[in-house]
Amino acid sequence: MKLSQFKFNLPESLLASEPTENRDESRLMVLHRDTGKIEHKIFKDVLDYFDDKDVMILNNTKVFPARLYGNKETGATIEVFLLRELNKELRLWDVLVDPARKIRVGNKLYFGDDDLLVAEVVDNTTSRGRTIRFLFDGTDEEFRRNIEILGETPLPKYITRKATPEDKFRYQTIYAKNEGAVAAPTAGLHFSRELMKRLELKGVDFAEVTLHVGLGTFRTVEVEDLTKHKMDSEQFIITEEAAKTVNKAIDLKRRVCAVGTTSMRAIESAVSADRHLKPANDWTSKFIYPPYDFSIANSMITNFHTPESTLLVMIAAFGGYEHVMNAYEQAVKEKYRFYSYGDAMLII
Repeated sequence: MKLSQFKFNLPESLLASEPTENRDESRLMVLHRDTGKIEHKIFKDVLDYFDDKDVMILNNTKVFPARLYGNKETGATIEVFLLRELNKELRLWDVLVDPARKIRVGNKLYFGDDDLLVAEVVDNTTSRGRTIRFLFDGTDEEFRRNIEILGETPLPKYITRKATPEDKFRYQTIYAKNEGAVAAPTAGLHFSRELMKRLELKGVDFAEVTLHVGLGTFRTVEVEDLTKHKMDSEQFIITEEAAKTVNKAIDLKRRVCAVGTTSMRAIESAVSADRHLKPANDWTSKFIYPPYDFSIANSMITNFHTPESTLLVMIAAFGGYEHVMNAYEQAVKEKYRFYSYGDAMLII
């Protein structure tokens, strides 16, 4: 398929810059992928579509405060976006810098009052990418605490307001555990403790996987031919226990729901020969586009994505191109909220 087939008109006013007051009260569009039928609900109604021994697969990655503001030796203000830790002992990090043209190898970067953290630029990786080394003698715990103090919640760039203390809590799923993501697995943001409890009482099982969401998920696709697009690698972990829970539901022919595109990418990167889920601790650069034969999940929950994004392409592969593009047309007409803090879609 071609990238231009995933264009649609998305008014800027529909990009959600604030979360809904209550997590489980955002809107929910239900798309039946066999018929294309659409229902308009609120998120807590998801309860009506799941039953005893169904399984929801959750991505339990935890977002860390990846955006740091500091200064060069000259006093010039800089932004450093932490992408991933390359070496814990040496405190080497892969980062993006802004303004990139002014940050060169050998520069020292200072963060916080009394230079709470100092880093040195040791390598150029891409036009905006750098490798930096933090010059810090304390324990790893103290280092992490300083990042926590200095770092901001890495809200997506389309949200132009400053991150608030509330974002620290709301741009995080309630089941987040394993730190390592620079963007939230946003489909999971709609789950409240009460809703999870009610799903549990209905007999729904949860299987937790981890995929540390990087910025590559949101990278613009720059090729018309989708087969030529390369995804960035992201680390994922599927435990023995999670695989067992999911496989039991597959064998019982129950509903297996991937909560979010990141959960879907993780499970589709660990499929056994007999189309079951296998334990894994690996990296994936899997890009799912139509036509694609999904092996594990038979339903999914996802947010509304932007035109020509890899996320929309995956949704179309799962829900059917015509059905999904029609649903998106309806979503715009009905003023659903799009993107990270937006509304949700259940595809069954």
